[in-house]
Amino acid sequence: MKIFENIYYSEPGCTDSRRTLDLYVPQNKGQGFPAFIYFHGGGLESGGKEDNAVIAKYLANKGIAFVSVNYRKYPDAKYPEFIEDAADAVKWTADNISNFGICTGIYVGGSSAGAYLSMMLCFDEKYLASRAVNEEMIKGYFHDAGQSTKHFNVLRENGVDPRRIIADDAAPIYHVGEQSSYPYMHFVVSDNDIENRYEQTMLMLSSLRHFGHSDKVTHTLMHGSHCAYVKAEDDSGRSVLGKMIENFIKQCEIV
Repeated sequence: MKIFENIYYSEPGCTDSRRTLDLYVPQNKGQGFPAFIYFHGGGLESGGKEDNAVIAKYLANKGIAFVSVNYRKYPDAKYPEFIEDAADAVKWTADNISNFGICTGIYVGGSSAGAYLSMMLCFDEKYLASRAVNEEMIKGYFHDAGQSTKHFNVLRENGVDPRRIIADDAAPIYHVGEQSSYPYMHFVVSDNDIENRYEQTMLMLSSLRHFGHSDKVTHTLMHGSHCAYVKAEDDSGRSVLGKMIENFIKQCEIV
């Protein structure tokens, strides 16, 4: 693989290190590859793109380009700047990935807070539409343990008890049904996840079924605590989350 680090993805001339990405490109000897854009977790207040090296290297070695994204976070950011950054990273990838090889399709995902970002891009179409991203390029979304209601740190920013369950336009689930169709998507959640996270994920899945999208939606129930599998490896030394992402992308590429 080849690794390109600290690429600025926002407006020209930006030198804000919080708005950079690392790109892991597989050595496919002239063959095409899918590209997976990943937003890290950390409650919109911690974490970084360097946390994802195990997943990135696993996928690149399996022929999947990996785009690991930094974005602005609390306390230096405010809603919706982190979502705007996520959209800019998708825009950069859509515009530039062909410079690194033949891209067969783009996939977007994240874990925890990162999945909140991927869900907001998936369900609130204004973010990608305002950047003229051709959404037909996005073949799938992988939402891992994200909060489908208004994120608890966005609630805190608004002076609201972060335990509240609110579904306004800052909540991914609020926008379900606004579009007539969606790309393929996969949800992951644990049976001992953050309080309410399992129930919110199940509500998101039932909402998608209610609007007739069950044919494009799958999910995995993990056993254990919140995102414990993100950095884990199996007995063969393979990235647990990376393997799930690989399988999801392979299924989408076949269809």
